Amino acid sequence: MTAPPIRAAFLEGMSRAAATVNVVTTDGPAGRAGVTVSAMSSVSADGEAPTMLVCVHHRSPAAETIIANGCFCANVLRDDQSDISDAFAGRIAQPGGDKFACAQWRAMATGAPRVVDPLTAFDCRVVSAERVGTHHVFIGEVREVFLAETGSPLIFANRAYGAAVRLGPGPGGRAAAGKLSVGALHTIGPYVLPGVLRALAEETGALDIEIHEGDQAHLARKLRAGEIDLAFLYDIRLGRGLSTIPITDLQPYVLMAEGSAMAARDRWRLADLAAEPMVLLNSPPSRDYFLGLFEGIAEPRVAYTAQSFEMVRGLVAHGLGYTILATKPASPMSYDGKALTIRPLADEVKPSRLVLAQREGAARSPLAETFILHCIEIFGLDLA
Repeated sequence: MTAPPIRAAFLEGMSRAAATVNVVTTDGPAGRAGVTVSAMSSVSADGEAPTMLVCVHHRSPAAETIIANGCFCANVLRDDQSDISDAFAGRIAQPGGDKFACAQWRAMATGAPRVVDPLTAFDCRVVSAERVGTHHVFIGEVREVFLAETGSPLIFANRAYGAAVRLGPGPGGRAAAGKLSVGALHTIGPYVLPGVLRALAEETGALDIEIHEGDQAHLARKLRAGEIDLAFLYDIRLGRGLSTIPITDLQPYVLMAEGSAMAARDRWRLADLAAEPMVLLNSPPSRDYFLGLFEGIAEPRVAYTAQSFEMVRGLVAHGLGYTILATKPASPMSYDGKALTIRPLADEVKPSRLVLAQREGAARSPLAETFILHCIEIFGLDLA
């Protein structure tokens, strides 16, 4: 068998070496520029300042701009930011040709732009720039580092995007020990999880269950990393790497203060609601779902936003506007004792679907299977 030419073999071999996906940006007297690269590495953590390198193709306008500005920022993208990578790689056209329109930015110490919320970012002053073959090799002295609190890196390998996944526990791990780690959206967890755990405890006795709360993106990352076994999420833009079991459909409703002028109506149309002040649950994906109900009808007049379910209910109870929610707590009172009233929507709208999600291909423990069965029984979902 004839060996392939060294260049072809090199390219094929490097395609199998997984690398983080990084957008290298610069700004200064020569203007703003950026490009997606996979060649990014540390050089040394010691010396007067840490150093790192990035490689940029000589045909990229960003190369000469980095040289002229004398600075760059290496933005290491999260696994849900492939659209930013595609924009700076030229795979997705941006309005007016401006690649920076794909995200929000903050200036780092050198003035180089940082994506508002990358996994991490390294702001550097250029200390060396050398052309090697087709690429400029830039070595930068790190001046500032941004670190996200949570997240997982976007990976490029085998000529495709992927995500870093922590290998699940083995035979001696969490599942075999009868432990279960369950996640729930902070807006939905109190509504669904306590009852399931009580039913499970009555059947199996003492439980060893760890509860995680957070927003959808945070819990999805934990699932992909193998840090939790199951999570209650909405079936909205979950992304790759997860499988789901439908649990229940939640029909949206209008919530308002008892005795308010709005409460005089038996039901409300979205077109009429749009003229009233709205208190928006500003927690994705709930925010996008509730605002999406108005799409093609009217623009809602958002007066207040809050990330807490109870804060939204409290603002509504004090007459500061109405809200649209999907979960219905048993109590018609706000946290501080004000009365609330529910009215149905007159429009026919798509409900939000609650699912139990897990990492795709992950094996379920007996305790996880029992947990799922109790969810199905409690919420009455017909899977036949």
